[in-house]
Amino acid sequence: MATATDEQARLAALRRYRILDTEPEQRFDDLTMLASHICDTPMSLITLIDSDRQWFKSKVGLDVPETERSVAFCAHAIQEPGTILQVPDATDDERFRDNPFVTGEPNIRFYAGAPLVTPDGYALGTLCVVDVKPRKLTDAQLRALDALRRQAESLLELRRNLDDLAGALGERDRAEAAQAALVDDMRESLDKVDKLSGLMPFCSTCELNLIIPASPASIPKVSEGVQQLLLGKGWNETELMQVELALDEALANAIRHGCKGDPTKHVQCVVSTDAKGELVIVVRDPGPGFDVSAVPNPLEGENVLKPSGRGVYLINQLMDRVEFAHGGSEVVMQKKRADADEPSQ
Repeated sequence: MATATDEQARLAALRRYRILDTEPEQRFDDLTMLASHICDTPMSLITLIDSDRQWFKSKVGLDVPETERSVAFCAHAIQEPGTILQVPDATDDERFRDNPFVTGEPNIRFYAGAPLVTPDGYALGTLCVVDVKPRKLTDAQLRALDALRRQAESLLELRRNLDDLAGALGERDRAEAAQAALVDDMRESLDKVDKLSGLMPFCSTCELNLIIPASPASIPKVSEGVQQLLLGKGWNETELMQVELALDEALANAIRHGCKGDPTKHVQCVVSTDAKGELVIVVRDPGPGFDVSAVPNPLEGENVLKPSGRGVYLINQLMDRVEFAHGGSEVVMQKKRADADEPSQ
């Protein structure tokens, strides 16, 4: 007697074949047609036993797509994998004499079912033949039914393998598409770096190339890195403060306006210096940019009471030269160390 655990494992195996409620397939219909012809029966079925029903993958001589499991002859057949269950006369068998398919249409009398067993030993259903008159199969018919059973098992395995292969190919295609998208993103990022590099003075050296999440919490890390870089190059405290304020404002604008505060987006900051003490900082965001000429002067008229325009104004006041590129999504800030032009002693 199969245990509940065995039955759960059998049902799990059935699910792995993904065959329940699928469309008819000629290769299975050919087997039921052959079984009906060889065994000389009006009905032949390929059945699959689900938790509460018997579903027909292929059928000859029967119109219904499924029956309740409780009245299925095949539910008994799968209890003995490897053995063809023969019921010569259902009216003489206490298991079936009160079955509604025996007492009523289609008036089953004879049944022979060969269990369809997976390579790991689970009986999923049967290839069976059914007649409306009592009888037995000959030895030759039994051997032929068993041969057709093996063919049905092979088709089940082939179908599953093809299904698994199609799934694997689909996963591969999705992975390749994701990889291609990643490569495109990387190429786009590289293109952005190339564009940024083109904004640097030819003789400058790139000191920092940072890509940070569009979060205000990222700003101090960038500022601290630039501060340490300039300290090492002899910039004085006033200049350091000016650069820090301008950089913080540029990063805050990129995060707030270019990225709309979305931390899943990123801002790029490239810092370069040259031997003459010139600093170039480029801040780039993925936003659509803005019309720089339309930014109001915060010191004129009613603009004094408005917050807009203050960031751009502040950056222009703190740095020696400020340019906006790519529609305003890039800001290029330049500043020269105060003592950079002094002749060496």
